[in-house]
Amino acid sequence: MPISIKDLPKEKYVLPGNAACPGCPENMGLRFVGMALGSKAILVVPAGCTAVIQGLAPGSGLNFPILNVPFASSDSVAAGLSSAKKVLGEDATVVVWAGDGGTADIGFATLSGAAERNDDIIHICVDNEAYMNTGIQRSSQTPLGAWTTTTLSGKKERKKDVPLIMLMHRIPYVATASVAYPTDFIEKLRKASTIKGFKYIHLHAPCPVGWRFDPALTASIARLAVETGMWILFDAEGGKVTISPPSKPFIDKSRRKPIREYLSIQGRFRNLTDEILKELEKQVDENWSLLLKLST
Repeated sequence: MPISIKDLPKEKYVLPGNAACPGCPENMGLRFVGMALGSKAILVVPAGCTAVIQGLAPGSGLNFPILNVPFASSDSVAAGLSSAKKVLGEDATVVVWAGDGGTADIGFATLSGAAERNDDIIHICVDNEAYMNTGIQRSSQTPLGAWTTTTLSGKKERKKDVPLIMLMHRIPYVATASVAYPTDFIEKLRKASTIKGFKYIHLHAPCPVGWRFDPALTASIARLAVETGMWILFDAEGGKVTISPPSKPFIDKSRRKPIREYLSIQGRFRNLTDEILKELEKQVDENWSLLLKLST
């Protein structure tokens, strides 16, 4: 049954006055995690923006139990925590909340290992497409052509497709989500929490600081990513891909907005060339073609 906003719990899991930047997508995403999982959620947080957002002990800007861990260890720690909770007979949903660096790069070995073991945790990659907390350096999730402080003329490589890599691990559940579509994300979180084994959700999270846009536009830019086909919302249970309702209209290429509309309001694409634009358009078509084949 589709979720209605008015039926969501009113408890606050992201508290006012925390250390997040204006327009921060991580604040948005964490609110939705709280709405979806409530007091059962325990967050395992490697180095990244959220480790700063939560603030300094003994206080916290987040109303979750949080275990802060080294960059490369989050999924291993979460697996041990999940096992311990089961031994104690305690009902908990252990969630790794990691950035793209802590997921696709530095944290990839433990991510892949936990997936191979089918550990009973949820890994959420909060993808702001660069190492934002340490100064906007490129990651494997930075898209082709994007400026970072280590790709001054634009990144030369395409974005690594981690959701498909996780799909090939044959885990029980894989999904993509967006901060612009909270009920879609909440539904996927709740579904994941009912499935035993390893679950992976890749959350698209535009960053005003690193992407160079007005902080008031975070949700609008995230929505544009879906409407242009640059970000495709889907989930896969048991390996079967299903395109999610917000993305279904854009199976029809003629209904997608021009990619340039999405890119032009981000300062990180100020060096965009026609050649890069054509390559990005090609990548979008390839991504759609592959996902639609997997959904048949």
